[in-house]
Amino acid sequence: MSVAIELLPDIKVFELKVYGDQRGFFVESYNKRMLADAGIDAEFVQDNHSRSVRHVLRGLHYQVRRPQGKLVRVMTGEVLDVAVDIRRESPTFGRSVSMILSAENTRVLWIPPGFAHGFVVRSEYADFVYKTTDYYFPEYERSILWNDPDLAIDWQLTGEPVLSPKDAKAPRFADAELA
Repeated sequence: MSVAIELLPDIKVFELKVYGDQRGFFVESYNKRMLADAGIDAEFVQDNHSRSVRHVLRGLHYQVRRPQGKLVRVMTGEVLDVAVDIRRESPTFGRSVSMILSAENTRVLWIPPGFAHGFVVRSEYADFVYKTTDYYFPEYERSILWNDPDLAIDWQLTGEPVLSPKDAKAPRFADAELA
């Protein structure tokens, strides 16, 4: 695992080293020392795994009062992953970054607390796994409208997104409750 890119301050991408032969492959998907070498001192308390089909768009999600850092990767399939800086004091407040995460490229993305997060599935289906630095608290969960024109996120859609009712009616960024 090595740091490949810093997309915005504090967001980091890791490229995993894959060891393969005729039997299959081996990959070290998490290494606390490598994160520490990249300046990430995070304690993870929960692992999550979602499976979604093509065109499912999840997000943009975050928690107020109990923000979560996330270490995300795709085990099967491919997604376009998006993070939006919602830290009011940040010089990159309101800016977003996106990156393709897939089973093929084995990238791992660190999204620190203070970012809204979402992804859209580009393959037939995708298994998305991530570690969080705080537990899920439904009373603190919030969303931002995925297609807010003020954010101007290019989701690279090839069809209509499949949304949850909550994501379809999320507030715009200007109206969202931020921490």
